[in-house]
Amino acid sequence: MDVQPPTSRYLAALLNTRGRSLSQLLELRARVPTYVWCSLFTALGGFLWGYDTGSIGPITVMPQFEAQFGALSPAAQGLLVSSILIAASITSVVAGPLSDRISRIRTISVGGAVYAAGCAIACSAQHRPQLFIGRCITGVGEGLFISSITVYVTEISPPASRGRLSTCVQLFNTCGVMTGYFTCYGSVKVPGSFSWRFPLALQAVVAVIVAVGTPFFPHSPRWLRIANRHRDVEETKRRLGIAGASAEDYSVDTVIPNVRGHFGQDLKNLWGKDIRMRTLFCVFIMAIQQLSGIDAVLYYAPTLFSQAGLSSTTSSFLASGVSGILMVVITFFCQWFQDKWPRRTQMIGGSAVCGFAMLIIGSIYLSHANNTEHGRTAIICFIYIFIAGFISSWAIVCRIVCNEVQPTQTRAAASSLGQCANWVVNCVVAFSTPLFLNRSTWGPYFLFGGCSLLNAAVCFAFQPETKGLTLEAIDGGFEDTPFQSAMRRRIGNLRNRGNNTTRDGDESTSTAIELVEVSTK
Repeated sequence: MDVQPPTSRYLAALLNTRGRSLSQLLELRARVPTYVWCSLFTALGGFLWGYDTGSIGPITVMPQFEAQFGALSPAAQGLLVSSILIAASITSVVAGPLSDRISRIRTISVGGAVYAAGCAIACSAQHRPQLFIGRCITGVGEGLFISSITVYVTEISPPASRGRLSTCVQLFNTCGVMTGYFTCYGSVKVPGSFSWRFPLALQAVVAVIVAVGTPFFPHSPRWLRIANRHRDVEETKRRLGIAGASAEDYSVDTVIPNVRGHFGQDLKNLWGKDIRMRTLFCVFIMAIQQLSGIDAVLYYAPTLFSQAGLSSTTSSFLASGVSGILMVVITFFCQWFQDKWPRRTQMIGGSAVCGFAMLIIGSIYLSHANNTEHGRTAIICFIYIFIAGFISSWAIVCRIVCNEVQPTQTRAAASSLGQCANWVVNCVVAFSTPLFLNRSTWGPYFLFGGCSLLNAAVCFAFQPETKGLTLEAIDGGFEDTPFQSAMRRRIGNLRNRGNNTTRDGDESTSTAIELVEVSTK
């Protein structure tokens, strides 16, 4: 079996099926390591997340939807969009401890089944309460599988390819956003309720595939160790296609304490002396990720583009679809270089690009330059620049880093807590954005821009570099953060300078005393 880390040739071979016979395709299946297939399939959960993000905003402004439920006020629209996030933020807290008990893949499967049930309820809705209930149930499922997917992919991937495979979740997420936009763009002209029911039905179908298919994949070797199933580890690594040098990366943490305690103990472990700093950092970057304004842009893209001058529903839907294409292209490109680029540099640079793009858009609205043709064009361009900056940095790196910096015994709990913080803030942003835009066209952009620049400063001070390191080697990264190293060097320089000054002062004093003695003689 080919056990080399996956490179671009794998995905290229997977996509290039033209002219291949069935036997050739089966041979290709045998050559690609199983952990690659596991990563790609479970990444369908990321597709579901992105698809909902890209479709729910356009659905709420469809004429057929308004004919069924009435035109939504800004508050009602925000509540409908954010209802999935409210439920997801609650269940994501228990997703980590649950995945430590029943396994990563079973948690993903249960989440997919619940998600499918919620989509079916929302799709068949005749009244607003049923629609809201369906959205909340969908959120319960999403909260279970999203953080579990990132943990699973991180744990089964060798260091040389962990970045690329982890970004598969984000690649599928952006594909989902694009698909959601264009599904709504294609169905908006269809008469009747089918125009808004079809996008929801498609979600349910994909969720069923995730729920049914995931249990057939191998467990994470690291989960088997914390589950005290040490005899199954070697067989699982063989099934995953991990052998030779790659297997060494999985054997470093052979002795892992049994941390499958009760729920409170799982959360308590996150705030231990050696883990506290990592947990705070993960929660911070996962929360402030949403304060960059990305989901305000994605959820309400048709509204933002209409506000920028694209008046017709079709034009704003098409512009939203173009942003989806841009996201997919950038994610696909960045995926191949993810394990070559420093994670820390990506986060700092992307935060700066996002921050300045938002501040420029806010300045255009504040100066009323949006009333001119050039001003409206500039707003649309900087929205695309913001999306490009976010997708090439935060979207790809944020969850990778959050999983990398945690030790095995707290990784699932920390991932779920970080995802909870992400969804809580996302819920606030999704609910408040329509209200905020209704009161001020420029205010949200200044808020989002300032938060992005704040994140750049925090990453510069506290984020360690994790590219190319094993998960166990990363454990020491927070023992000496960039900020601590810089401060230690600064203090050392000041001490050396003080010692030199003292030494020079002593020499000057001695010279003066000698001169006085000579003169008195």
